[in-house]
Amino acid sequence: MNSLVKLIAIVGVMATAACTTVPDSIVSGPKSARPIPASYAPPTSGAIFQSAVYRPLLEDRRARLVGDTITIVINENTAAGKSAASSASKTGTVASPAPTIFGTSIKELSASGTSSASFGDKGATTSSNTFTGTIGVTVIEVLPNGNLVVSGEKQVALDKGVEYVRFSGTVSPDNIQTGNTVSSLLVADAKVEYRTNTRVDMADFMSSLGRFFFSVSPF
Repeated sequence: MNSLVKLIAIVGVMATAACTTVPDSIVSGPKSARPIPASYAPPTSGAIFQSAVYRPLLEDRRARLVGDTITIVINENTAAGKSAASSASKTGTVASPAPTIFGTSIKELSASGTSSASFGDKGATTSSNTFTGTIGVTVIEVLPNGNLVVSGEKQVALDKGVEYVRFSGTVSPDNIQTGNTVSSLLVADAKVEYRTNTRVDMADFMSSLGRFFFSVSPF
């Protein structure tokens, strides 16, 4: 009984620790980047108009530099299905005629038999996922062709758990809409994930653990 109590205590500590652990991520690399500072101060001529820091009034403020931010509109909806079936059958017949001894046929020694076997198997799997929302990401790299490598993370704390929304991918400047928004459907090499370390995820584990103890407990 003491060993059982110790095991329960250890599992309780592990469950508590799991609630404070950051979940693993499929999104690799930095989640943010700061603008690259200029290596030298821009020259000034003392006039009101400075060409080095001039920004046109109607300039398109579309993200294009490291450190710029983009809003990703997540609208993922995937579905897949697969089914398979197979069957096989086999039959056999065997017969032994009555032997003849000294010219007399002994019918009692004749024999015959048949056998048959059949096999059938069917299987089907379906999967569907829906993920909608928005997340702000940062340009962490500008590729030689002008495409933008973006990455970002959003953390939402609820009670004693934290939810993590992460995103990374490559964005073409041509797909950036007004307000610096891009649909996740237009992002190349997109990695979208939603992870959480809340106690809800531990429900299945604790339920299985409880069933185990109930199965071995004499009470």
